[in-house]
Amino acid sequence: MNYPNEWTQKEFLENKFRLQKEGIEVVLIDTILSPIQKTDSVLYNPHELSKYPDGSVFVFYCDSGKATSNRLEEYSDKFPSMHCISLKGGRGYWRKNMQLLEDTAQ
Repeated sequence: MNYPNEWTQKEFLENKFRLQKEGIEVVLIDTILSPIQKTDSVLYNPHELSKYPDGSVFVFYCDSGKATSNRLEEYSDKFPSMHCISLKGGRGYWRKNMQLLEDTAQ
């Protein structure tokens, strides 16, 4: 998969679901010490993040998405074996009740 620099919340949820089926870790990373309600995230800690398997997808968020977008190159340099993405709109655009419904026609 060719990874973009940003994902919306919907893209994050869809890709997380699909990639985890393929055995790829997708991790939402809190860079502002402010967790998002009703979702799992981990605090930005380079030492702990380096323990994830190569090829994992790190999705970084801040309040507006601007800081993580600006620092994306820094994150990519720090984690060269991971795919680093910024959450578009950050925590401010996160809709806590948005969820994916599995397609029942499978």
